[in-house]
Amino acid sequence: MKVICFSSFTFAYLDRARVLFATLRRFHPDWELVALVTDEPPAGFRLDLDDEPFDRVVHPRELAIPDFKAWLFKHDVVEACTAVKGPFLLEACAAADAVIYLDPDTALFASLSPVLERLERDDILLTPHLLEPNTDLEAILDNDLSASRTGIFNLGFVAVRTRGEGARFARWWNDRLLEFCYDDIPAGLFVDQKWCDHVPAFFERVGVLRDPGYNVASWNLSQRNVAIGRDGVIRINGSPLRFWHFTKLGLTGDAMTRRYAGESHAVYEIWRWYREQVEGAADVLIPPGYWAYGAYDDGTPIQREHRLIWREREEVRARFPDPFATAAGGYLGWLRGEGAAALA
Repeated sequence: MKVICFSSFTFAYLDRARVLFATLRRFHPDWELVALVTDEPPAGFRLDLDDEPFDRVVHPRELAIPDFKAWLFKHDVVEACTAVKGPFLLEACAAADAVIYLDPDTALFASLSPVLERLERDDILLTPHLLEPNTDLEAILDNDLSASRTGIFNLGFVAVRTRGEGARFARWWNDRLLEFCYDDIPAGLFVDQKWCDHVPAFFERVGVLRDPGYNVASWNLSQRNVAIGRDGVIRINGSPLRFWHFTKLGLTGDAMTRRYAGESHAVYEIWRWYREQVEGAADVLIPPGYWAYGAYDDGTPIQREHRLIWREREEVRARFPDPFATAAGGYLGWLRGEGAAALA
């Protein structure tokens, strides 16, 4: 079976992505590993594939996204890196038997061969944030209600068989993410995740991975016992750990992990290992928080309000076909002048 596994990120997340792809390479050397990078390299930095754990890099401008720069401007960094997952998945379906997506801040601890076995009978595989209801009030507020707002399934993982319902899902997901991949919970949107609440109703042959060893993260630690055996195997509720989702590495992730890990030394050891791996994969030439599309071409940071106005006003988009350009004023000049009222 030809498998393409990809992740979507900017250069600011290259350190995490390197860890992910290194673990993928360890367990699945025969898979094609693709870095989908919605970014331009910072000054002085050069990506050399001979030194990277992935096989190739794809920039979303290479995909079938009409008016790419104008489309991109509508999105902040998280929205953009999420939205491009649909177009790449659709394209990859023509080149492989199975396509798997993993967020860049995940890492494998065992083979994902059971995923391929499930894809023999299911065309679409998803992992829910939670496998059982919490009973503690704090956990309900943090996790059950959060999943209700942001999506029942965590789209840090999705796998499809590129036939039948998998192909139909890829086309549908592509169409929705091109038009409606925004962080707008009041409007019923949370990037790609809320859309996938519909998947079990819209499609046949949908599999929900209920094995607790998949997509372990701070939001489900309240339900999962983590143990490292004498054989070195990490088990979650008795099942081998397949992959861990190290969401929000830093102060926020540390706080949520401490809240639900309690006295579990195994959890803290896993996080210590991951932090060391990421630090070892970092590149000093990539500034913290770097994103080439986070600023106009004169270096002025793009505010979220600027993107929202661009997204909502068709006449403005028609007047300024390249919103990043500041020559002769451009969109930014308009915002500072006659368009200033739109920011009020």
